[in-house]
Amino acid sequence: MSSTQSSPKEQLEDFLDKYEAAIAARARACIARLRRRLSTATVVVYDNYNALVIGFGPSERASEAIFSIAVYPRWVSLFFLQGANLPDPEGLLRGDGAKVRHIVLNDAKELKTPPIEALISAGLAAATKALDPKAKRSLVIKSVSVKQRPRRPTR
Repeated sequence: MSSTQSSPKEQLEDFLDKYEAAIAARARACIARLRRRLSTATVVVYDNYNALVIGFGPSERASEAIFSIAVYPRWVSLFFLQGANLPDPEGLLRGDGAKVRHIVLNDAKELKTPPIEALISAGLAAATKALDPKAKRSLVIKSVSVKQRPRRPTR
């Protein structure tokens, strides 16, 4: 079955299968935890040049996304797309851009720790457009780059 005939869920699985097993498993677990936490979010997938990005927000619009999981050959990161002004007493957030901050996740269980739970709650509160608690979850494959960096570490 070609990717144009596959369901969005199958396409996402195919994208994750390009990574080494440990990274793919970590990414799947992180995505599943965030999907449970953000049960009404629209999940938008971008298989970009640098990374596989799974965004979570109130709509398909990238500008409204609140969080994203980015999968790289050696790690998985949680991005807070309006994270620059979030309270971060533990100093977990990385990055120095005008808006975005991230945390490298070594295990999906980190998403349930009190400091990261607090950051997720703060990220939801700071969102430019809130998630609709009555919305039905959807998964959308938004773009797939023809040219991509290797999805497995080069030795």
